[in-house]
Amino acid sequence: MLKRILVALVALPYVFAAILAFPPVVWTVTVCAISGIAAFELLRAAGGGKITKAMEWVSILSAALIPAGVHLGYWTLSVTGCTLLVMVICFVCAIHDYDGEHHNIGFFHILLCLMAGVVIPNALAALIALMAQENGRFVLFLAVCLAFITDGGAYFVGVFLGKHKGILRVSPNKSLEGFIGGFVTGILFALIFGVIIANTQHLQANYISLAVCGLAGALVTEIGDLSFSLIKREFQIKDFGHLLPGHGGMLDRFDSMIFCGPIVLCITECLPAFGGVL
Repeated sequence: MLKRILVALVALPYVFAAILAFPPVVWTVTVCAISGIAAFELLRAAGGGKITKAMEWVSILSAALIPAGVHLGYWTLSVTGCTLLVMVICFVCAIHDYDGEHHNIGFFHILLCLMAGVVIPNALAALIALMAQENGRFVLFLAVCLAFITDGGAYFVGVFLGKHKGILRVSPNKSLEGFIGGFVTGILFALIFGVIIANTQHLQANYISLAVCGLAGALVTEIGDLSFSLIKREFQIKDFGHLLPGHGGMLDRFDSMIFCGPIVLCITECLPAFGGVL
């Protein structure tokens, strides 16, 4: 737990500064790096050593390019172009492999590359789109903190109060109390954050939007964590990587963000969380 806390104390100030203080391009570069590393980790974890270098690198390149394309205002073009690029390279590799003796590359591996190179970065790209909204830095901060705090609430409530463990086989160490703690923590944070922004930045806070963000964001955050636990169970690994001591790999830390970012974007596009100056 000590390593987990120390890494968080180092990483979180940078993340918060990239969101609230640095030019938007710094946050874009950060998301591109997260997305590319996450793609690499997923391919190594689930590829079974059958992903060719060409398939691996085109997926990682695509994962970095999609968030960058969103920053430049070309979300549709970047996703469409990268999807086509990954499909072409992967199918060419699979067709070439089929002429060989062992037939290592199958349809699963092509779908895996599309998941790593297109689906995950497209979801993470929502974190770039949030920055572009009106008062986007605060909405983005809400989404990122909502995922972290829901995860943290579930973890600490589970550690100190968790009694009913093993309710889900995919993650037997998680407890019912932890799930409830994460859910409640996420909702409370969203509402308290609205009060803080309204009083410190003198913006109009839409508490209905914030409540919906807290409710839906906390729910999908926990689903995201369980979803990637399912992948780890299937491939019998503890963590996707070792980049962040105490947390595992980049994908271990940002798995819930893949779900939380898009849902907050969808909600705030329909119901803006913060309005004009009071």
